[in-house]
Order: sequence, then structure tokens, then C-alpha cells
Amino acid sequence: MARLHEGEPVFVPGSGGITHPLERVPDYGELVEIAPNVFWSRIPMPGKLDHINIWLLRDDDGVSVIDTGMYTAEAESAWTSLIRQIPGHSVIDRVFVTHMHPDHVGMAGWLADLQPAQFWMTRMEYMTCRILEAQSHDDKVPEDFTSFHRSAGWPAAAIRSYSGHYGNFGKRVFPLPRAYHRLEHGQSHEIGGHNWRVVVGSGHSPEHACFYCEELKLLISGDQVLPRISSNVSVTPMEPLANPMADWLASLRWLKEEIPNDVLVLPAHQECFVGLHERIDALIAEQERSFAVLRKSLRESSKRVVDLFGLLFSRPIAEDDPLIFSLATGEAQACLNYLWETSEVTCSVDSQGVCWYRAA
Repeated sequence: MARLHEGEPVFVPGSGGITHPLERVPDYGELVEIAPNVFWSRIPMPGKLDHINIWLLRDDDGVSVIDTGMYTAEAESAWTSLIRQIPGHSVIDRVFVTHMHPDHVGMAGWLADLQPAQFWMTRMEYMTCRILEAQSHDDKVPEDFTSFHRSAGWPAAAIRSYSGHYGNFGKRVFPLPRAYHRLEHGQSHEIGGHNWRVVVGSGHSPEHACFYCEELKLLISGDQVLPRISSNVSVTPMEPLANPMADWLASLRWLKEEIPNDVLVLPAHQECFVGLHERIDALIAEQERSFAVLRKSLRESSKRVVDLFGLLFSRPIAEDDPLIFSLATGEAQACLNYLWETSEVTCSVDSQGVCWYRAA
């Protein structure tokens, strides 16, 4: 176990004026103390974003864990190493999960099985996760889901590829405990002699929990605010007319009002940072720029969801990568649904069931 010392603040270009005051990050399976009784580690995960940050809060009677990693053999190995390093060989007595995405909840059931612990999650995140787990065992892709992708302009090959990956959610999440304890906005938890307040937002996921400790000036932000990338905000086939972008922007503005700027933000990915308000302002400004680009393009001609990828994303979106293609589709649709609700776009459906959007 190591202690993470503070270094000189490092300015991060393009990140809204935030700084990274900590001099290094932990390796996979390494336990690092960043504040009294607050430990940081990383769990490996597949893909370009190859890690998730997880947090262990030590108490007199045990250790509380916040987020867990995706259910993989590599994550299991990292957790086995971490458990051996827990100070005083304390047991894990509480598992908190910020939200239901597999890289956050995937190992929660495994940990609760290994060391029987209370399992905490917001109600919407827990219920949505259970639904997605159940759907992953369907015999085939629901026709509503196929229609959703067809309406976005997916080619037949992408739809076939998605069919082969439809059940992947269940493979990435160890079965959840059948009972849970409900996290709610404003709820407080006494851990390690400090009070941690639950702060709930939405947009990236239905009822995302962050954890704020005023005394230590720490905010565990999950995926609600990240230092160098934007949280994916997606419409899914399960709720095709949702407006998660409006929810996310409202949550960011509310978070800026609720949490001081001088907290050390402990995000789910990348590095810890200071400058919460600057980062929120940068995220909102970036999204507003995307809306402006879309408005201009949709004034020029009608477009499908897939036609917007080049405008919204800085890298090519390949249809042979079902996960990335789905995320890009969901986020582009989220932007369109936002503009639809503000009556800025219209939609027409052609004979093939494909939606074409144009500025109103």
C-alpha cells in the first residue's frame, strides 16, 4: 500500500481550466491512500478506456467500496490482490454502486458473495440493471429494438452484428444480490469518522449517485463529471423518446450550485482533479457547440442519425464495432430528441422505417 502525495497542480489544456494536483495514479490492484481512510485503486476493463477508478473507505468495523469494475477474469484477479492489501485485513461490509453500467456494477455481486456485505444502489439504477440482466437472456432481439436501429439508418450488416452481441450485458455483470439497500438523494453515511452525502443526478444513467464529503472536500463523481472526456448520454431502444440530454445538462447545472468548486473530484475514469465548476462550464459549452453544429447541418439538408456521427464525434465510428456504434447512435439520438423537445427539428419517416430529421 502506498500514500499518494500532492504534487504541483498541473493545468490540463482543453479541460476547462482544471488542475490535477496528485502526482501519480495507482496501478491495477494497487491500494493508495489519498485522504485519511480514503483509498484509490484501479480495476482493468476491456476497451480503449482500459480502467475504472474505485474507492475504498475504511471504518472501524470494515471497509466500504464505491464502484467495482466490470465482471472479467482480470477484474477478479485485481480484486483478489486488493483484498489482501486492505489495512488491518478488514472485511468489506458495504458495497456502494454509483450506477448500473457494467464497469461500475459488474463485480458488485461477486464481492457481496465473497464477503457478505450490504449492497447499496439507487432504486432506478438497481431496477434498470435487473431488467437489462433479464433481457440479456432473451432468445432473440426484440423487434422494437431492431426497429429503433433501422430508424436510425443502421445498415443490415450492423443490425446482424448487434444481434450477436445483444446478450453481452448479462455476461459483464455478476448476478446482483436479490435484495438491496436504497441510496437516495440527501442521504448521509458515516464512514471512517466522516459524513458522506449522497448527491443524485441523471442523464448518463437514470439515477446516478455521487458521494460528497464536505469535511474532506472530496466528491466521488462516478461518470457524472469526468476530467478529459464527456460522459456518454444516450437514448436506448428501451426508451426511444427519452430526453436524457436535458436531464444531464440540468444535473450539471444543479451540481455546480450544490458542490463547492474547491473539492477534489474523484472520477470513475482518468485522473482526480480540482476545478469542478470550470469543468462543468466546459462540458455545457461543448454540448452547446454540438447543438449549434447540428442546427446548421439540419438547416442545409435532412439527415438520419447515422449521418450525424462525423459532426458529433472526433473519430470514425465503425459499424463493425457494435458497442461503439450503439453508443454513437444513442448519443446522436439524444441530441436530436433534445432539439425535438425544443421544437427545433422535425422528423419524417420513409417507406423503410428510417427517420429523417430537418431543422424546423
